[in-house]
Amino acid sequence: MNLIFLGPPGAGKGTHAGMLREEIGIPQVSTGDMLRENIREGTELGLKAKRFIDAGELVPDEVVIGMVRERLSQPDCAKGYVLDGFPRTVPQAEALSRFADIDKVVNLVVGEDIILGHLSGRRVCADCRGTFHTRRLRDDKVCPDCGGRLIQREDDKPETIKNRLAVYRRQTEPLISFYRENGLLTDVPLQGELASDHAVLREALGLEA
Repeated sequence: MNLIFLGPPGAGKGTHAGMLREEIGIPQVSTGDMLRENIREGTELGLKAKRFIDAGELVPDEVVIGMVRERLSQPDCAKGYVLDGFPRTVPQAEALSRFADIDKVVNLVVGEDIILGHLSGRRVCADCRGTFHTRRLRDDKVCPDCGGRLIQREDDKPETIKNRLAVYRRQTEPLISFYRENGLLTDVPLQGELASDHAVLREALGLEA
């Protein structure tokens, strides 16, 4: 099953893709994770991408498309995958169609209040890279897994969140019409409760409860 998850920043694409990875054994292909890894390692790609990510802008198409094409050619993607964070524009979707066959596009429909709550409370461990939310932490400065320092990503700060949502509405929402016209889109409304939302998502994908 080759899937794309669409939805605004903070909709839960990464969380639900990660859960599916554990449940049905197909990799979560996250362009955000791949870019952040390059940034941590200080690669040429990472340095180039960091300027855009920190400002809440999209990384140029040619950089991301090449990265995704290479990733989908790897053996672990042969039985399926979940694309999380790609495509983000219609030109990216058109490029993807030239080297990948997509079975279904899931559009996660989430209210803006839920999105703001998700993103503004997200913290990342500077050491183990684990991701947590302040509402589930006893101490929002200390990683509960390794004791490392928790930080707020630049793109999760309020001023950047607003820009990310504006960029999404301008550049990514057109994908909804693009994939609907191609007969691949399924809308999945979410309410912000992880367990019940994931059950709704699994049902939309035709997976057993």
